[in-house]
Amino acid sequence: MAGYNEIRGLRVKYLSADPSNAEDGQVWYNSTSGNLRVQGIGVGAWSSGSSMISARYRAGGAGTQTAGLAFGGSTGNPGAQPSTTATEEYNGSGWSTGGNLNEARRGLGGAGTQIAGLAFAGSPSPSDSNTTNLTEEYNGSSWTAVNTMNTARQTFMGAGTQTAAFAAGGVVPPGYTNTNASEVYDGTNWTASPGTIGTASRQGAASGTSTAGLIFGGGTSPSALITTTQTFDGSTYTTVNSMNTARRGLAGSGTQTAAIAFGGATPSPGYEVLTESWDGTSWAVSPVLATGRQFIAGAVQAPSSASLAFSGFVPGATSALTEEFNFTTNTITAAAWASGGNVNTARRYLAGFGTQTAALAAGGANPGPSNKNETEEYNGSTWSEQNNLALARRYTAGCGTQTAGLVFGGFSTANTTATEEYDGTSWTNGGNLGTARRGLAGCGIQTAGLAFGGIVSTMSNSTEEYDGSSWTAGGNLGTARRNLAGAGLQAAGLGFGGYISGGAKQSATEEYGGTSWTAGGNLVTARSALAGTGIQTAALAFAGGTPTVQTTTEGYDGTNWSSRPSMATARLGLGGAGTQTLALGFTGTTGSFTAVTEEFTGATSVAGPASNITTS
Repeated sequence: MAGYNEIRGLRVKYLSADPSNAEDGQVWYNSTSGNLRVQGIGVGAWSSGSSMISARYRAGGAGTQTAGLAFGGSTGNPGAQPSTTATEEYNGSGWSTGGNLNEARRGLGGAGTQIAGLAFAGSPSPSDSNTTNLTEEYNGSSWTAVNTMNTARQTFMGAGTQTAAFAAGGVVPPGYTNTNASEVYDGTNWTASPGTIGTASRQGAASGTSTAGLIFGGGTSPSALITTTQTFDGSTYTTVNSMNTARRGLAGSGTQTAAIAFGGATPSPGYEVLTESWDGTSWAVSPVLATGRQFIAGAVQAPSSASLAFSGFVPGATSALTEEFNFTTNTITAAAWASGGNVNTARRYLAGFGTQTAALAAGGANPGPSNKNETEEYNGSTWSEQNNLALARRYTAGCGTQTAGLVFGGFSTANTTATEEYDGTSWTNGGNLGTARRGLAGCGIQTAGLAFGGIVSTMSNSTEEYDGSSWTAGGNLGTARRNLAGAGLQAAGLGFGGYISGGAKQSATEEYGGTSWTAGGNLVTARSALAGTGIQTAALAFAGGTPTVQTTTEGYDGTNWSSRPSMATARLGLGGAGTQTLALGFTGTTGSFTAVTEEFTGATSVAGPASNITTS
């Protein structure tokens, strides 16, 4: 009988303690416990990801779980079915806007990666009887039309790379006719493949490439569904073992020998959570999606062990939901907002800063408006009243920590230059701002603060730097605005959102390098009176008004903003504290003043335990 070292090519290590960095499947002997040990037994599970910017179904998908691409699709209910050109990019945490397709369409095919994507065929509006053979290539920022397909079609099975894609089956004109035709793309041209699929069908899914492909599921009509699975070698389709459950409108990813299929529609109940995994020989039932949906899309280049599902149609509505599948020994917890303890005094347009477990809320206003000087400290579960600010004010800004804080500017009976420093117990006067203003933003620490934007009598682009005793002029913002948010430090600051004269909400982001501001990536959603926290290369923006009051949350990676899970309570004029992965949002107004506090925790992954190997 072969030994472990003959099978794996490795000898079992003899250790006095379990290794701290063991890999999945690694085996060792623990001489202290006298046990043969193995690191983890892999399990698969879907977990929630950040929602897409735009709900849709019958979209195209490409890329991987940490670099996904979604494009096209329909944004309306069946019957209307308006198609879209919108493209979104997923970075493993959230979605951001990409370059638009040249032609709006749904039921299209997707292949390739986020920086080398392929969109092909589909159905433009207004009806499913319309089809196109248009092919477009994506370079990470824009789409370019290239050579067209031989056969215009929609709702077909397609996958591959930008230089090795294939399309099989689907619906062709005239009318709504199923086809068994197949063609392949070599990066320049589409060529009809000599082999055809066994049954003319539509609305199935595919994985792999043009020389090693896999197609599965679909149907010949909405009620005549199939479980058929076929491999493709570039010229011939071969029928292999069938899926466990017949369905259409499903999606998949992976290779010819290791694929995953998820979602879709069956005659009843119609919106499936079903997931199946393919090992090159047979399909096995896997953990289900959290939300059943049909006409779902996926990142086709993602491996079956780390797949990405997004969009789709749920009962009565299009979906923006995103889910991630991971086969791992790790325990993965999705990012989310959760309830914290309420503040004692509900208010808006206050200063907030600190950490998630040691935050400070100061000033603001409540109905009247009545300017407030209340100061409260958060300990991770409850807020407690502290000594008041000397000057009651609203539309103020702040920075620093719970024991070394700074509040500056705002509006009392008029715009103010007043600066106050907090030592963890009481407030004392600091050096005044050079320009009295309200609706400004701030970032930094007590001895190195940054104040920018706001309104004097007109919108301001003024920036000032604080050294612990006095303010001096810094480089001006590129865009004068008020009710913006800030994050980061004095020498690496970030300003985003707000609004300009006339009330137009802003998506503009600017980065401060210690002397001047430069343009950064725009917010996905333009808004004002939002909150921000984190650092220049890892910031979080949440809530605000568009003017509709928002729950929207976005994360910044130093280049782009992308979506994160939304807050439970929509609001504007709130306070914020913490980091990108451990943030705090509190108070504000929902239309009426709120005392609600929410805590944000970013996605986490914890290594699973090792276990003993036993015999039976």
